[in-house]
Amino acid sequence: MYTPHTFRTGAGAYARIGIETSAMSASPHQLISMLFEGAKAAIGMARHHMACGEIVAKGNAISKAIDIVASGLKAALDADAAGSAGEELVNNLSALYDYIVQKLFQANLRNDAGALDEAEELLESIGSAWREIDAAPARA
Repeated sequence: MYTPHTFRTGAGAYARIGIETSAMSASPHQLISMLFEGAKAAIGMARHHMACGEIVAKGNAISKAIDIVASGLKAALDADAAGSAGEELVNNLSALYDYIVQKLFQANLRNDAGALDEAEELLESIGSAWREIDAAPARA
């Protein structure tokens, strides 16, 4: 009646619904936080697959992390909304995201766990600062 595959696919579908529901009700700030968490999870999976010698799965996980950084985090940067004061910050973040993507490519091509670590540490630093913005009390 039910096989282990049924439970895995069912659990995966349930998790996707939970994520989709969370995304639909999230603020823009929370959506960016979710992207940071997704990138971190993808890098963790890539590290696991790298250690197990699962080349295709490692490549897929790294590709997911690259997509989140390039098509999610970097694409969400808005120099116009930042104004002249924030333009430099947007440019610096854009360059940092490009660097992170390069590190992820390097990790994939060279099976370089150190490059995964560096990418994850950089994303955690930015993500931590981003989460603190949401936790900061609003100023009147």
